[in-house]
Amino acid sequence: MNFVTPRWWYGRGPRPMPVTRALLTPVSWIWAWATARRLRLGRPVDPGVPVICVGNLTLGGAGKTPVARALAALMRARGSDVHILARGHGGKLTGPVRVDPATHIAADVGDEALMMAADAPVWIARDRAAGAVATAGAGAEVIVMDDGHQNPSVAKTLSLIVVDGETRDDEWPFGDGAVFPAGPMREPVGVGLARADVVVLLMPADLPASDPELLALFAGKPVLIARLESDSPPPPGAQVGFAGIGKPWKMERALKAAGCDLVDFAPLADHKPIGEATLRFLADRAASLGAGLITSEKDWARLSPEWRARVTAWPVRARFEDEEALLKLLAGMAGS
Repeated sequence: MNFVTPRWWYGRGPRPMPVTRALLTPVSWIWAWATARRLRLGRPVDPGVPVICVGNLTLGGAGKTPVARALAALMRARGSDVHILARGHGGKLTGPVRVDPATHIAADVGDEALMMAADAPVWIARDRAAGAVATAGAGAEVIVMDDGHQNPSVAKTLSLIVVDGETRDDEWPFGDGAVFPAGPMREPVGVGLARADVVVLLMPADLPASDPELLALFAGKPVLIARLESDSPPPPGAQVGFAGIGKPWKMERALKAAGCDLVDFAPLADHKPIGEATLRFLADRAASLGAGLITSEKDWARLSPEWRARVTAWPVRARFEDEEALLKLLAGMAGS
């Protein structure tokens, strides 16, 4: 879905677009009904290997992909042949196909899949069941499914939902709980939580961990805290930033928190190709300010080789505060 997440989704008090919200509310009822029906009628396929689903309850920007990468890296470091299964948002290939960074580009398999393929084997498939079967058939011992909490086509061994601990109002990370398009929810909070085994609360590196009021929202589910951190400091000197991620303002805030001299920032649509005219505009803007260009690792994956040479990629990683607790959950999955 190629759009910039509206900030007004995340206010719990009076919101700035009451007419729009009123017009969208009936559509949100249809969305919630269709999601519930799809889940109820689903017939999950068991690919024959454990499937860890990393999903969320909101549309875009919660941090599923960094968490999926972190899980895969953790298990691969301990000897498991883990493959990642993604839908391939923004790519033209329907799959199932294994991503080859040497031949595929973001327009083929999507920016997230191309980015993750630097860490682990990645498969993309619009038909998740077919993708899971193909991934298992290729020798995967464990499948980490990036997104899919609302997809009933694959049997999940462990379901994690990622909650954005940064984008919240009055300690509430789901806006006023309204379902898309009147709000950010893919489905009602209680309904989605009921199917989850674990909540991963994703926090930026510089904000304190959540308080008991926020943890109480998760209905007694185990909660793991993960941090978004970068191993690389921002480049020196003034920078013009841009990001086409689910919540681009998070990239802006993170760069500033890391000490970047950010003189301007452009939010772009998630997954959408970044056109030549847009890039030239940004380059001209940076030149006029005596600045460089910086973007997310995901956006950088969508650039041509020529533009990659002119733009700095600033990677971030999810790191679990309590890896032992996570490993215990994964060990329990293996024994189930």
